[in-house]
Amino acid sequence: MAIIELQFPNALNTSLQVGDIVYYCNPVSSGKGSITTNTFDDIIKLGDCSSISANSIQVQNVPQAIDAPVVGSFILFSKNNEVNLSTLKGYFALTELRNNSTAEAELFSVGVDVVESSK
Repeated sequence: MAIIELQFPNALNTSLQVGDIVYYCNPVSSGKGSITTNTFDDIIKLGDCSSISANSIQVQNVPQAIDAPVVGSFILFSKNNEVNLSTLKGYFALTELRNNSTAEAELFSVGVDVVESSK
């Protein structure tokens, strides 16, 4: 098992934590006539996030048998469900719902499941 570092041109998602599972998809170009579209191949598990800095992450437990992500790969992550089993925790939440459509819209329901972290 290897350790690799992924560099990103932009800031990382603030939800990413050490221990999250990192996946990637390589882009695939396909064209019909003069139109070329980029789609993404199968999702491949890369490994576990072991370190996070401003614009890079280190991923450990990377299998030797898989190809590394290429420039333009779509990188995604999921939470480790052995650790993150609870709902949102805290004292403060701010939510803003926007409708940018010019047509009339109706919101049927909004709900949230929140647990206070301490008293």
